[in-house]
Amino acid sequence: MILSDKDIKKFITEGKIKVSPQPNYEDQLGSCTLDLHLGNVFKIFKPTQYPFLDLKRKLNFEEFMEEIVVEKGAPFIMQPKEFVLAVTEEEFTLPVDLMARLDGRSSLGRLGLVVHSTAARFDPGWDGKAVLELGNLGIMPIILYTGMRICTLSFETLSSPSENPYFKKGKYTKQTGPGASKINQEFNNDEGNKP
Repeated sequence: MILSDKDIKKFITEGKIKVSPQPNYEDQLGSCTLDLHLGNVFKIFKPTQYPFLDLKRKLNFEEFMEEIVVEKGAPFIMQPKEFVLAVTEEEFTLPVDLMARLDGRSSLGRLGLVVHSTAARFDPGWDGKAVLELGNLGIMPIILYTGMRICTLSFETLSSPSENPYFKKGKYTKQTGPGASKINQEFNNDEGNKP
């Protein structure tokens, strides 16, 4: 069952859902969603000697990326066809019997801005900031501003508490910034080390 605005407020007040900083319900609360704000840390891919990203190779994908920190309220320009990792201002924690879904805002989608490429679900036991997989699908640059409402969360109850909550085995638990992919941790054979 999806939580209503009333239940979102109740769960946050009771501490079942933790959100920091405390939401401004008048600005952030929809009928069944909670808006989150764009943080000020971004990661972009930088030029590299490698012609492709090999998922089996034991490389630190952080080395392929450059972190950009901008002042609060400052602009960040996304060029057409650009892909950027970003982070929300808010950090949130979910109990073991609740999951969340992240969606982009329709007003931004109508400009060609994709807020998440694939990672829209936050599993029960999630704890950290949401990393956004931003993409500009349009033909014109889009200027984003840190602190603007960038995405929205909805919350769903599970049929029973999870036996394997995210904090037990999740690769991105307690993230505070837009970390690079850790998918190569899933490959544990020596083949990935060969050039």
